[in-house]
Amino acid sequence: MPTPAPSTHRFPVRVYYEDTDAAGVVYYANYLKFCERARTEYLRAAGFEQTVLRTERGLVFVVRAVNAEYFKGAELDDALVVETGISEMGRAKLVFSQRLMRGEQCLFEADFVVVCVDWNKKKPASIPADLRAAFAAAPTQPA
Repeated sequence: MPTPAPSTHRFPVRVYYEDTDAAGVVYYANYLKFCERARTEYLRAAGFEQTVLRTERGLVFVVRAVNAEYFKGAELDDALVVETGISEMGRAKLVFSQRLMRGEQCLFEADFVVVCVDWNKKKPASIPADLRAAFAAAPTQPA
């Protein structure tokens, strides 16, 4: 049985040289990569491996939309934390609310609309009951 989803999952990220652009700040697309990793770890913390969901159940989660705001740039060697929570859950849809923090300072925040898809049919599928139960205690936004 999966463990309950964490209220707000915190995923540490260190900024490496490869993450930065010519100006020495994190390249904008890398914030999205940091969030992708954090969502994967959120699912793992709730007891679900994405590869197992695909191979054993034929289900994948795909990003349908992103609404993001950049407030301040992260820089080389910064120690950051991606905070992740679920703000909405529909039949086949989850909205992950995520923030990238440097200490108490919010650098970036985004809402990711993620849809559960039947991998074989390539169509939306209902989120299984055990995933719903694990996500039931999810917050409205990262704390």
